[in-house]
Amino acid sequence: MTDKLPIDYKRAIQSSGKNIYDPIEIGDVDYWIPTQHLETLLDEGLRGKVLHDAQGRAFPNRTRSKIVKAYACEALGYPVPKSFKKIQPRFVGQQFDTYTQKAMNLQVWNEELSPARRYAIIQISKDDVVLRVRVMNGQELALLDTTGTATTKYQARLETRIDVRELVSTCDTAPMLQHVCSGASFISTTSPIDEPESGTLLPIGEIFQRLSPLIGQSFSDPGMDQERNRGAALHRLICEYLGYSYYEDMGQFPDVRHQLLEVKLQTSPTIDLGLVLPSSEEHLNIKQIGGHHPRYCDTRYVMFYAITDGTKVTLTHLFVVTGADFFTRFRRFEGNVANRKIQIPLPRNFFGL
Repeated sequence: MTDKLPIDYKRAIQSSGKNIYDPIEIGDVDYWIPTQHLETLLDEGLRGKVLHDAQGRAFPNRTRSKIVKAYACEALGYPVPKSFKKIQPRFVGQQFDTYTQKAMNLQVWNEELSPARRYAIIQISKDDVVLRVRVMNGQELALLDTTGTATTKYQARLETRIDVRELVSTCDTAPMLQHVCSGASFISTTSPIDEPESGTLLPIGEIFQRLSPLIGQSFSDPGMDQERNRGAALHRLICEYLGYSYYEDMGQFPDVRHQLLEVKLQTSPTIDLGLVLPSSEEHLNIKQIGGHHPRYCDTRYVMFYAITDGTKVTLTHLFVVTGADFFTRFRRFEGNVANRKIQIPLPRNFFGL
């Protein structure tokens, strides 16, 4: 089936008669707008909108917030309600809130970041004109928090054993079994960040077999403060060994979306899990596979333990496990409690213009 365009979702919502409070299941193929398309629709619909009066005076915050939400309704094909209910999130059906930003310091009040929630972050110029809209989920947003106060962050401990290759889960979760296919191969245009499809998912055991030869391999270490770049180097190797023609990374969970596969590179025993437990039965922000909506516990985790001498990283241990089985092998730590007001400094290049 051809992937839908952003306008297709807008037209479907317009013809459905739904309002922003009508619930939509995450991943619904007709009405749930995938995050990248949600960002496109909001960016195209809001960019250039003026948020001041005829005399050039900025609207009060409350008025500005209401106007922005009205523009968001129009951008997505929803009718504008007479008033916006004071509930979280304001856009219940699409699970997102809007945040207008003149400064690069995002503030989220009276709630924790949620992995299922989307955050539409709207850049406003000094002249009160919308410049750009970015949409992220809570898991991605938490990665930008450098203060450690954003919300509960889960961790686990990795302890190596004699065996350098461990297939912790001998099979995929029961709902996924009918959708995996041994020996699946990918055409040259298949991207690792494509949505997963029934019949193109490798069984977890085959993922383990394809990645096992990576043990003992090395790649350049960009530095101790460059964890993201080190992870990208491993991610690139994994895409190659799984059979993809090229590497691509959207920076979203899970890393290899097409295989429902999360990648972790460990040079210390502490595993950072972010806002959600691997064993969670919450739905992923991924479209349904057949009749099944993938959950976090259906995700396959590939973890490599590695050593570094400061110049090169060498892969020493491999672990492959489903989210459902994750804590049968790795011991969970307790997370930290969140502050009521969350402040996240946004990177200078966050809006990318």
